[in-house]
Amino acid sequence: MGLFGRSRREDRAEGGVQYDDSLLQALLGSGDVTRETALQVPTVSGGIDLIANLVAGTPIKLYRDTGGKAEEVRDDPRLRLLNDETGDTLNANEFWRAIIRDYYLGKGGYAYIHREKGEVVGLHYVDERKISVQRATDPIFKDFNLLVEGRPYQPLDFLKILRNTRDGAEGVPITRENSKLIEVAYQTLCFEGYLVKKGGNKKGFLKSQKHLTDAGMDALRSAWARLYSNASDNVVILNDGLEFQESSNTSVELQLNENKVANAEEFAKLFHISTGAMSGKAGVDDVSNLARLAAIPLMTAIQCALNKDLLLEKEKGSLYWAFDTKALLRGSMKERFEAYQVALDANFMGVDEVRYEEDMEPLGLTWIKLGLDTVLYDPKTKLIYTPNTNQVSRMEAKSLHEPRKGGENN
Repeated sequence: MGLFGRSRREDRAEGGVQYDDSLLQALLGSGDVTRETALQVPTVSGGIDLIANLVAGTPIKLYRDTGGKAEEVRDDPRLRLLNDETGDTLNANEFWRAIIRDYYLGKGGYAYIHREKGEVVGLHYVDERKISVQRATDPIFKDFNLLVEGRPYQPLDFLKILRNTRDGAEGVPITRENSKLIEVAYQTLCFEGYLVKKGGNKKGFLKSQKHLTDAGMDALRSAWARLYSNASDNVVILNDGLEFQESSNTSVELQLNENKVANAEEFAKLFHISTGAMSGKAGVDDVSNLARLAAIPLMTAIQCALNKDLLLEKEKGSLYWAFDTKALLRGSMKERFEAYQVALDANFMGVDEVRYEEDMEPLGLTWIKLGLDTVLYDPKTKLIYTPNTNQVSRMEAKSLHEPRKGGENN
């Protein structure tokens, strides 16, 4: 074991370092769009913010598995770091929003785990652009170091939320996988901005049947510049022999509005968000689907990372982290109450359990129905109460009195 461990350490030391330098990528001709370019597209920034808001607004809880039963742990100090104060300059909401933005637009979301005497006392967000990966050369026994501005750290020192990763060191951003879609949407915005600056006038060139003097050329250039400046109302008079020839199409002719709608649908597929939610017109069903298809899969990835990096080895297997997603999946009031009615009729839930799900005070009712809508059973005391006859009996009784044949009395 020591031999393989030494071999892996040597491979790590000899591994290459990957640097993300925008200037270097530009010089090498990389086709990837930058995160700054992607954030200029409203559907990209809006989709990321929508998912980040759901994740950041959902509380994280710690549970203990006790013989197949989940027992919530409420006094662990790490809960405060994940839900309130991270021990850094960012609060928990800002922390998760920054992590998720890096998750989609960078190599991943990284947070340094500050430990003192084995106890986690802080989670410090680190911009993914400040992190480089030093990989080992072994493709089977994968290993790596994380370099923060050249200073090496072990993988266990960081909480890592990675998208489509293959080695656990870094993920793949949407700016690499969907660069063409983002670039087209960005160039569309740039073209619209150009049209606005130019007052909506088309590009073109002038054809002259006569030779123009230098003075005439200068005057024409000046008038043409004023026409396209969009600063005032200007008129260009073309003398005899001058003709304007268009060389571009308008936004209507290019069907830019239709293309923007089509691109928004493609971005909705990218984030697993409905077009209604993307446009801010989401209904109850859209929000529920957004949680199921977009937010909860990301929460699952975060939970796996927390279980791996934020639990001690002796805690793994008995403790686990989980988002409290009940509020996201509750649906409308009508849907919830109809579901509660089914659960009450089938004795899956009690009245106080339903009230607990709705954040209401318990009434102390432990009765459940056995049938005929008149017989009540208390599972704690094992008493059966029949309101119609005002009789109470116990389930453990060996036999119950039965009426004699012919209507005879006992």
